[in-house]
Amino acid sequence: MGVLSPQFGSLIPSLTTQTLTSNYLNFNSGGGNDFAQQYLPEIYEAEVERYGNRTLSGFLRMVGAEMPMMSDQVVWSEQNRLHIGYDGVACSAVGANAGNRITLPGGVTNTVFVNMTVVIMDPANPSFTVKAIVVATGAAGAGGAGGAQNFDVLPYTRVNVNAGAAGLTGLKVFVYGSEFGKGSVGPATGTSGQSIQPQLTTFSNKPIIIRDRYAVSGSDTAQIGWVEVAAEDGTSGYLWYLKAEGETRLRFEDYLEMAMIEGELANNVQAGTISGTAGLSFAAGATAGQIGTEGLFAAINNGGNVLSGYAGSLQDFDAVLENLDSQGAIEENMLFLDRKTELLFDNMLAQQNSYGAGGTSYGVFENSEDMALNLGFSGFRRGSYDFYKTSWKYLNDASTRGGSTNFVNGDNIDGVLVPAGTSTVYDQLLGTNIRRPFLHVRYRASQADDRRMKSWLTGSVGGASTSNLDAMEVNFLSERCLCVQARNNFVLFTA
Repeated sequence: MGVLSPQFGSLIPSLTTQTLTSNYLNFNSGGGNDFAQQYLPEIYEAEVERYGNRTLSGFLRMVGAEMPMMSDQVVWSEQNRLHIGYDGVACSAVGANAGNRITLPGGVTNTVFVNMTVVIMDPANPSFTVKAIVVATGAAGAGGAGGAQNFDVLPYTRVNVNAGAAGLTGLKVFVYGSEFGKGSVGPATGTSGQSIQPQLTTFSNKPIIIRDRYAVSGSDTAQIGWVEVAAEDGTSGYLWYLKAEGETRLRFEDYLEMAMIEGELANNVQAGTISGTAGLSFAAGATAGQIGTEGLFAAINNGGNVLSGYAGSLQDFDAVLENLDSQGAIEENMLFLDRKTELLFDNMLAQQNSYGAGGTSYGVFENSEDMALNLGFSGFRRGSYDFYKTSWKYLNDASTRGGSTNFVNGDNIDGVLVPAGTSTVYDQLLGTNIRRPFLHVRYRASQADDRRMKSWLTGSVGGASTSNLDAMEVNFLSERCLCVQARNNFVLFTA
């Protein structure tokens, strides 16, 4: 068990089943705590709940759902974009069609054909926009590049795309239509002709087995204490083991959510290293994707949107909206923020909703000075989007990603934007399109065993009669993974 520093008070719970000076008062040691003293101390029987409700779970229950699965892997497919566009393309200054040869990035398949019309833009130069028609495809690329990576164009209003420059890079090209002459033959026919086949984009994740255990000897279950324990789950009484068992259960329930948020898939090198380490219960020789699971933060970092250094300005937030416009443009979104970022949002909204001297806001909608002073905003609309904001305890708690004693964030996660509603995906197991929340948990279950949240007693104490062990062992187990669908609509706020 780790040691917390600083330690407050004289009563420190312990995960071990021992009577320690740190979790029981000793009345035989003198110093004012002695049964031989003249005056009895005034004892408060109940613990003071100085940390309030210490549980962290609840995030996934608010934004998702839990559904059973009967496999070692969950696979789903997501639609690709409808229109043809490329980023990071170059326009060469030499070659058979100098200044008008478009070279696509490596590993990108060309789906642009002759007679298509395209727009060529330079993100580094907003005034640079060229409209052109494709005149050839499959031209040989420089340096041995594949022919499918290139196509030649002729601009409508200029001689060359690059207009005499040495060469352009980082261009964006997208198709906006086509143009054919009178009496012309249509696009090339045949299976290899002008026909674009949709590409299947699949995502997958694997469940992990999460376990925990609490044990107490038979003697300690029959030992009464003078401290009345009370836990968040309603456990109460003068038996200390009730508190320890209850806290183990609550901590395990938090782990079920925290593992889905923080989970990480091991890469090929580390998977083998982890599985080859003595003491761990993994089969040797594991490869990438066989150890770990992809959690929320990892999924957003791998295909979602990341906003770094949000300072609370309207311009920063509008940049988020512009990016959402380029993605799915889902109208309703949830914002789960740490306290610092939540206050930045409140300040930003208060400036837009100012009233009276000093710009004080008297409510979200009516701005009435007679209303109770309200400087917090739970919901707002910007552009065509609705946002619902709440404080995420997981990002505020000092024992997880929250602030330290110096009120400094523990890590660089300030919040997350989660789209509301459901998405339509193709389920490989069912063989049909289904609707699922963008964020949901899959757990292993069948008619023989439900592994969503299992708990059982072993030993010979507390109602269990499974062995001759004079102890009660409480076991917890779950097998689950998180599905982050349409991750391109999620936004991670980082410091």
